[in-house]
Amino acid sequence: MNMTAQDAFVRICAVDDLELDTPVRAEIDGTPVALVRKSDEVFAIYDECSHAAVPLSEGDVEDCTLECWLHGSRFDLRDGRPTGLPATVPVKVYPVEIRDGDVYLSLVPKN
Repeated sequence: MNMTAQDAFVRICAVDDLELDTPVRAEIDGTPVALVRKSDEVFAIYDECSHAAVPLSEGDVEDCTLECWLHGSRFDLRDGRPTGLPATVPVKVYPVEIRDGDVYLSLVPKN
């Protein structure tokens, strides 16, 4: 059976369940993901800092970056690249779609 790109997306939550600029941890098929709502867009990033292996969902959002609470590493929510040391390795980001007020995510990383 061939799987279409649409089939790869799973419903995570309602958009209204996410507060603006507040990371939320979700686990999809054993993969930890941090969800961040920015006005009319939702981002999904692997929920583990590539520097210290702690949850990014416990960090702070500023503009379009998520800052790790432990050592201050920062990651761009759009592409997972580190924008602040000590992290130098990017983290995975996942495609997100909003359909009828619900957040859908694919575990096939963008990067």
